[in-house]
Amino acid sequence: MIRFAKPFLVAPLFLVACSAPVVPSDQAPAAGSASAAAPAPASASASATATAPASASAPAPASIPAPPSISADEATTLLFPGEASAAAACTEADPRARIRCLLEKRYEGHASARATVLSLYEKTGSVVGVEEPYVMDGGFRGSIRIVPELPVGRYEKHLGWVAEASADFDAFFDGIAARAKSGVNYRHRPISWKFFRSVGRTTPSAYASGWSIGYNVSGSLHGSADAVRETLFHEIFHLNDAARLSGPEAWSRKKLGSIHDAILQKCSTKAACLAPYAPMPTMVRGGTYYAFQPNNGDAVNEYGADLAARYYRETRALLRGDKPVKPAFKCGPEENGRAWRILVDEFFGGVDLVPEC
Repeated sequence: MIRFAKPFLVAPLFLVACSAPVVPSDQAPAAGSASAAAPAPASASASATATAPASASAPAPASIPAPPSISADEATTLLFPGEASAAAACTEADPRARIRCLLEKRYEGHASARATVLSLYEKTGSVVGVEEPYVMDGGFRGSIRIVPELPVGRYEKHLGWVAEASADFDAFFDGIAARAKSGVNYRHRPISWKFFRSVGRTTPSAYASGWSIGYNVSGSLHGSADAVRETLFHEIFHLNDAARLSGPEAWSRKKLGSIHDAILQKCSTKAACLAPYAPMPTMVRGGTYYAFQPNNGDAVNEYGADLAARYYRETRALLRGDKPVKPAFKCGPEENGRAWRILVDEFFGGVDLVPEC
């Protein structure tokens, strides 16, 4: 897997960093956004949104294609990268029993973290492990040393935030599926979680590739449960986007590319011109809105991920009975409404709870 860094982003009052598929980047909710302005306490969010999700062995909801499970061999590599012999004690013939054994062994001595990862596995099939050590090409930032870091001790709060986000996503998609006119074509679990730490750095905060998400316990983005939740939705969109590859093009390029290109032709990199079209308010230091930043791969992929995060933000508020997010993105320029409808129909079963403009 090729990994290389993207620009460092800033937003008012926030210094942040995040990612894209395979390619780490810098993206997060900005101050003044609905979730940043009035974040729900982590415990309240979890209790308000979490329903009793199906166990990993239970079939996915009928409207969502059943995703492949994580194999015992994959879990071994995820939990004990480069040291498979450490997992030799887990010899169960049943793959699920073996994975439970592997989790128990990896988190031995960390009772609360062990309980969390076992619960997450039972509910979603996701396995929480660690990234392998490597040196990332950080572009203008130079090389970044990545080392595995188990989410225990001082870092266990991040594990809790991931578990809360997973429960929130289950509740969100239950709500969407109950209202969908067609299949909800968006996979959000199981995920292979690869926790790591960037040595002496706070970037990248996260990156996504091949149904795995790398999570930096020292990431500048990861300051609250709300920031983590929206970032992970952004990351998981990248996985769904890449899963729809047609030749070299992801779904965002094929379906949103003409809209994105027309906006760039109209505005170039002028922030004042781009502001009405940006799904999220995050900006690149010395640059422009993240969804339109040049020299950042194909920026339409970030536009798509930001659009998905905006859909999640606005729709989640309505599902929860919270105050609607204003202004509604689709009620901006006509390009916004077209992009919104394309996304909603492709990924979210046509469910648009945002009132008409």
